[in-house]
This record gives sequence, C-alpha cells and structure tokens, in this order.
Amino acid sequence: MYVKSLLFCFLFFSIQAYSQLLEHDKDFRAADSLLKEHSFSVHRDNYFLTGVPLNEPITRNSADVKYQISFKQRLTGKPWVGGFFPYLMYTQKAFWDIYASSKPFSEINFNPGVAIVRPFYIKGGRLTYGTISFEHESNGRDSIYSRTWNMLAFSLKSQISPRWTVGIRGWIPFVDKDDNPGLTKYVGYGEASATYQIKPGRWSADVLFRKGSGLLNYGSLQTQVNWKPYKNENYYLTLQWFVGYTESLIDYQEHKSMLRIGFTIKPENMGIF
Repeated sequence: MYVKSLLFCFLFFSIQAYSQLLEHDKDFRAADSLLKEHSFSVHRDNYFLTGVPLNEPITRNSADVKYQISFKQRLTGKPWVGGFFPYLMYTQKAFWDIYASSKPFSEINFNPGVAIVRPFYIKGGRLTYGTISFEHESNGRDSIYSRTWNMLAFSLKSQISPRWTVGIRGWIPFVDKDDNPGLTKYVGYGEASATYQIKPGRWSADVLFRKGSGLLNYGSLQTQVNWKPYKNENYYLTLQWFVGYTESLIDYQEHKSMLRIGFTIKPENMGIF
C-alpha cells in the first residue's frame, strides 16, 4: 500500500510539473503527430529473434526463438474532450523451442488493452505523449500453469532531443495471489525506457529497465542495438540482451540472461509508451 501511495504521488507531481511546461498553442501540432499515422499501426516492436542463454549451458532445449506481434487501433479521427485519443492495443509474445526435437512453443503471453493518449508539446518543442491504459496479460493456460494479471498504467514519453527519446511508466497491478504467488514482487510497479539515435535513420539503441518490488532484486534490463539496412524501409537487424525476471510469465520466478539476434519492425514514430 505504501508503494502504491508513492506511485500516486509521483504521478501527480509529474503531471503538475509537466502542466507548467506545456506549450498549449501547439496542441494542434501534437495531435497531428498521431493523425499522420494510419489508424491501424505498429504498437510495440514486432520482432523475430533467436538466441542462447548466457547463464547456463547452451543446448537444444535452452536455445530458442522469441517473437512478438504488436499493433494498435486508433478509434477516432478527432480527439475527445481534453485532447485525448482512444486506442485499442494488442501484443502477443511467444517463446518457441525451435531447436528441440518436437519444436514446441514453451510459452505464449497475450496482452490486450485499451488506452487514451494525450499528445502535447513541452517547452522547447518536445513532443510528449501522456497515456492512461488498462491492460490484461496472461498465458492462456489453466491449473498450476496459469499466469495472469491486470494493470492500470500511467506513462509519459517525450522526445527530449532529435536523438533521445525517454519514457517512464508506472502501474497499479491487480493479481490473483492464489494462482500467482509473488508475481507482484517480480512485475513490480514501473519501468523506464530510453532510445538513442546513434546514426539517425540507420543505427539506434534501446534500453528498457523494469523495477521489481525488491530494493535490488526481481527487476529486469533489456538492451538492444538496431541497424536499418535500407533507409526507406522500416525493418532492422537487432541484437538484444535480456537479463532478469518476467521475460515470460510461466517462469517469472527464474532469473534469465539471453542474447538474441534477428529482425525487428518498429513504430513509425516514437510510440505511445
């Protein structure tokens, strides 16, 4: 309860601080940043990666393929009252033991949600998205293999310079503690992200840090380097490293360290969170 109170206070003061920095006369330009996208568009990264563990022996059962499909649908062509745009979102992340004998899928995580997004500019012409979303995540299984939780999330994402985009996201988790003991401790209450354009249009680097509820334990770090081989296309070659917990829901209590390489399709703009 103490952590939730801190989260609410942090979000409140963050919104208050941002409200002092808004450039209200540029609201129409901020809305254009969403309207110039197709109503149906890429949400999070879409990727197909294969890799090996760094903290255990490499075998046919420990190497795998991870892929993600993620899209969003803007529901209106004009903002609602207050300048908000409504969205439907869906992300599906799968772990495929493609090198094992029978090539089974070890885990599939489903993540649908709804969101309202408020685009605005802060001082200096920095495009920023404020988002409130309600999301569900589960692995679609039953009995002792069932993993499921819901969240009410709040985020701010801002293009603070031509090369840097940063974001912060906090959530209130709703977890069935009988089926998922300790899951809240591992998914935590928030995450921070950053993208740096090493060579705009060709090279970029992403970092995503998720904080678990422990002081130093239970979080995760995902870093990746992306190279666009063709300037006019929207796919990248990606090298990704994940270390920590909750890469997948089924083994959220296990510490993982995976190095993967493959292809990624990114959102055309900076993404809503």
